[in-house]
Amino acid sequence: MCRFVAWSGAARYLEEFVFAPENSIVAQSRKALASKTPINADGFGLAWFQTHQEPCIYKGTHPAWSDPNLAQLAHHVKARLFLAHVRSSTGMATSRNNCHPFGCNHWCFMHNGQAGGHETFRKELDALIPDDFYQFRMGATESEAIFLIAMGMGLATRPIGAMAEAAHLVQELSQAKGKSPHLRFSACWTDGKFLYAARYASDKRSPSLFYNIADDGVIISSEPLSEDECGWIEVKPNEALIVQNNTVEKHVFLSVEDA
Repeated sequence: MCRFVAWSGAARYLEEFVFAPENSIVAQSRKALASKTPINADGFGLAWFQTHQEPCIYKGTHPAWSDPNLAQLAHHVKARLFLAHVRSSTGMATSRNNCHPFGCNHWCFMHNGQAGGHETFRKELDALIPDDFYQFRMGATESEAIFLIAMGMGLATRPIGAMAEAAHLVQELSQAKGKSPHLRFSACWTDGKFLYAARYASDKRSPSLFYNIADDGVIISSEPLSEDECGWIEVKPNEALIVQNNTVEKHVFLSVEDA
């Protein structure tokens, strides 16, 4: 499984989350503490927002710990909102296009999880992406497909509802043509203003997700960035978060009827 971290708040240097903590995202790429796959070395990515509406996205296919450009960027770039992801592939190739975060206009998305048997229903999955958004389909992962399906379902106006509906559609497709686990979903997405996150699974093993409210912002992470876990709150399974202005608003991700 992958690992990720996101920040929304006062402008902070990326290295404060990517490199500095004892359990930073780069540390998690070497040895994740709350994942069944401790090594996450199949690429990495950053997305950050500054003065432009669209994010700047930087990705690489090497392990995060071995890319000197990542260290330079994290040291010099300061942003009020950013996403960082280290990848552990569940089957698709290690390529830049398959690395998270994924972008579409001013939206960004990153995911930890899988849709079981994705390789057997890739054609049907791609068919769920509306034509207007298929131009943004650069890679071959189910993660990117979920994002673009959600965009087509109205993510811009229903950022929780559209993502939940997209996730449910992919789960149904896996149940019909794939294999278990049909959907494991821990994800974070943003329009550059609000930060959203959700934790869900079709079984009882939803991927880990935590948040921490700091003095000047909110951190969302696959696992606590400190080993003592002080101040870290676990996101409940089937729970979604909306973050803005140092506040965290909680919602149900998928209703019982949908799930």
